Amino acid sequence: MKTIRNSRTMALAGLAVVGALTMTACNDDAASSDSASTPPATRAPAAPTGAPTTAAASGSAAAPGGDATGAVPGGSTAGSTGGAPAQAGPTAAPGTTLKIGDAATVPFSSGSTKGTVSLAVTSIDKGDPADLAPLKLGDKVTGMVPYYVRFKVTNTGSTDLSFASLTQVKGTLPDGSEASEVMLIGTFDKCPHPSFPKGFTNGQSITSCVLALAPTATKVAGAEYWGEPYTLGKGVNWK
Repeated sequence: MKTIRNSRTMALAGLAVVGALTMTACNDDAASSDSASTPPATRAPAAPTGAPTTAAASGSAAAPGGDATGAVPGGSTAGSTGGAPAQAGPTAAPGTTLKIGDAATVPFSSGSTKGTVSLAVTSIDKGDPADLAPLKLGDKVTGMVPYYVRFKVTNTGSTDLSFASLTQVKGTLPDGSEASEVMLIGTFDKCPHPSFPKGFTNGQSITSCVLALAPTATKVAGAEYWGEPYTLGKGVNWK
């Protein structure tokens, strides 16, 4: 089955659309266990009109407690905080730019679920065009190179975020413009994008990934989180 999704239309497919359009990938060889276990009420909210989205990505973040921007150096700690409750730092202001690996405290909402998380983009890894073959994107990704934007999310609030998904992370090009984006439906081993597990309470962490594409002449050089209350182009950035 094939689908394309732009700012107004979504279709399911082996993956579709490049440039300013969002691609939707459905790997026929693997079922989406994440989607199957996620109650509809806790799914990520629809993207605002005109804004592309990624699918079911759980994030990454470093241990909280940062500076006035909400940044925390070295945001690569995994798992539970394991002792005192994870404390939320100051909320990152729109337009904040951090180094890869640093974490920001950001508000989080998914459907009716709202909380606070620490989010860190931990790496942006260049892939091989051949990686895209299982996604069956065909000619629509000719001349494009995949990049894996990996991130970590830690629950620093008091809300149980079980089964929610942090999806509003996207890759950016060196000039700050949006990279082409692929919405993954199903499993893709090179870029896992799980929903938060059951019991995702204060101090719990999860790592995730979003798939971005760039023409061979350029690269995915950064990432942006644009979930509420942020907007595309005025979110929290990593470079």
